[in-house]
Amino acid sequence: MSSGAARAARGSRRETLRDVLRLRRLGRAAVFGTADRQHRLPDALEHVAQAHRRHHPGADLALLSRAYLLAESAHRGQYRKSGEPYITHPLAVTLILAELGAETITLTASLLHDTVEDTEVTLPQVRAAFGEEVAHLVDGVTKLEKVDHGAAAEPETFRKMLVATGSDVRVMSIKLADRLHNMRTLGVMRPEKQARIARVTRDVLIPLAERLGVQTVKTELEDLVFAVLHPEDHARAERLVRDHATRPEPLAGVAESVRQVLRDAGIAAEVVIRPRHLFSVHRVRLKRGEPGPYDFGRLLILVAEDADCYAVLGELHTCFTPLVAEFKDFVAAPKFNLYQSLHTAVADASGHAAEVLVRTHRMHRVAEAGVVALGDPHRPAEQDAAPAGVPAPEDGERADPTRPGWLSRLLEWQRQATDPDTFWTALREELARDREITVFAESADLGPLQLPAGATCLDAAYARHGDAAHGCVGARVNGRLTGLGTVLTDGDAVRLLLAPGGSSGPSPEWLGHATTPAARIAIQRWLTDRPVPPGDLPEPVDGPEPPPAPQVGEPAEGRSGEPAAEVSGAPGVPVRLARCCTPVPPDRAVGFRVRGGAVAVHRDGCPEAGRMTGAGRAALVVTWRSGSVGCRVTLRAEALGRPELLADLTETMASHGAAVLQAEVEPPRQQRVRHTYTLRLPDASGLPRLMRAMRSVPGVYDVSRAAHAR
Repeated sequence: MSSGAARAARGSRRETLRDVLRLRRLGRAAVFGTADRQHRLPDALEHVAQAHRRHHPGADLALLSRAYLLAESAHRGQYRKSGEPYITHPLAVTLILAELGAETITLTASLLHDTVEDTEVTLPQVRAAFGEEVAHLVDGVTKLEKVDHGAAAEPETFRKMLVATGSDVRVMSIKLADRLHNMRTLGVMRPEKQARIARVTRDVLIPLAERLGVQTVKTELEDLVFAVLHPEDHARAERLVRDHATRPEPLAGVAESVRQVLRDAGIAAEVVIRPRHLFSVHRVRLKRGEPGPYDFGRLLILVAEDADCYAVLGELHTCFTPLVAEFKDFVAAPKFNLYQSLHTAVADASGHAAEVLVRTHRMHRVAEAGVVALGDPHRPAEQDAAPAGVPAPEDGERADPTRPGWLSRLLEWQRQATDPDTFWTALREELARDREITVFAESADLGPLQLPAGATCLDAAYARHGDAAHGCVGARVNGRLTGLGTVLTDGDAVRLLLAPGGSSGPSPEWLGHATTPAARIAIQRWLTDRPVPPGDLPEPVDGPEPPPAPQVGEPAEGRSGEPAAEVSGAPGVPVRLARCCTPVPPDRAVGFRVRGGAVAVHRDGCPEAGRMTGAGRAALVVTWRSGSVGCRVTLRAEALGRPELLADLTETMASHGAAVLQAEVEPPRQQRVRHTYTLRLPDASGLPRLMRAMRSVPGVYDVSRAAHAR
């Protein structure tokens, strides 16, 4: 190496060393402060501080000041693609959160959210300077390196972020604000990159904002994505809104009429016109055609107490013409994303319908900011007992007590989706379903179950029982037996029927019934581990279910050894038991004379007996003789098809001393099978016990006496 090159190398090393020392010195200054800056708020934080103190007047800004100094020094010399200093991005993200009402810890983490990812600052340094809570939030939003994960970096980053959100939902609050600012400044990117980022925002971030109730962020993200992915429709909606703004507001008169009605009723309320955002106007146009004069906004009525919401509703429906089909009560039954409000619509004198939202000021804040408005989710848990229904932490994990049910389900199934592509696809499918239902167990021991709208009995089984649902053989919904593919509705009572461990398992057709990732991933894993031989695959069955096969015609004659009966007033007359209904003691029975002078005995209510009575034949009174007597009986078992069902039923019958004289198994239809057995019992009194034992066989939901006309 020449002497000049050596001097250049030494100079470069000295420059690098100076940069490292400068970073350490500034970082130390950020942590401990300097004499002239310890008590002075940086000018760049003024807007953040003002927004923060509107929601938290007594907030201590020293922590924010230290975080800003560290972030500014770490990002110094870095620039965004727009040419602005990089520090403008964490400042903008923090301002978004401050305006939503986030508390100080969240704002501190948002200022530092890119330091570990893009600078020399390390996570242990953040932890040492700002504590474990801030470090957890920063780590949760830090992206994984493409160098280490390749194409899987993006889905694995979201997986990491969702897992972190499970222990502290504020992680996702920071990510949403981060994506909002990035979408605001997306114009400097290449068109193809803009489209890719917008699609991920549409498929993942907007549904997450909706589920976390952060409507302010969600609506702006929708408009920004709308502009990138559908520029022509966006421009059209923009023209419609601009043209509407040039005319007097049609809702102003309705709003004033509502104010007057509420003043006369003595209800203190604030009535404002809430404009629709561009994507909402576009949705209205697709649903109803060209927007009418009242379609560009809604009336928002804010009151003090929950009871005032219903008082306002009563006045509106009394003094205006209500559109009953538009009424929804999300106050008594909040949405799964914390949203509460009364929705209605009223028509004015001209016949135009105005949509109205009624909520309290507290409800309005939560509706706009969602989980951000809840603040630190762990603070109440530290003071009080954990709320009922909150899952216990696993492996030392600190679970967020405000964790919603959909997030708990997502965290559960993502553990099974080890393949990044499977996780990414399942995540998008899960988030595309934006409504939830609540179903209840028939047993009081089990609590309600939250499921996505469109979930089936099979989805409920895996949500309730995990891998034990592999043994699910059917379900009762609201007391009626249904197939595993039955779609559940809100408020259904569900009883899941499980076979003993290992005696049953999924079939390939289950994948057609499962809609949730938790169920589909578990079923697919089971089928992969236990491939079904081609000969065992179920045959497709088309067409309606055929009627039950009629029982083979049997002569109405008795057999030696069958239970004895006698005809009142005619002792010694030969008595034979009809095989169409196989009467046994202590059935109520009637007799009819047949050829040869004998009497055929039928169960009361037997169709054949009814036919003979209708033909004018006299019914004779029949009584059973006392004593232990055997009997012949035909039983029908209705069950859900599963392996080894026939073996379990015959074993049960044999254990009760029943001899099988004839058996018929009909082909399964919609997972249901019907078994018909003709049995000989040594003692008729054991029949009820036998029927109860057969009903206790897993998968069997009904056992009845067979009775068919000949």
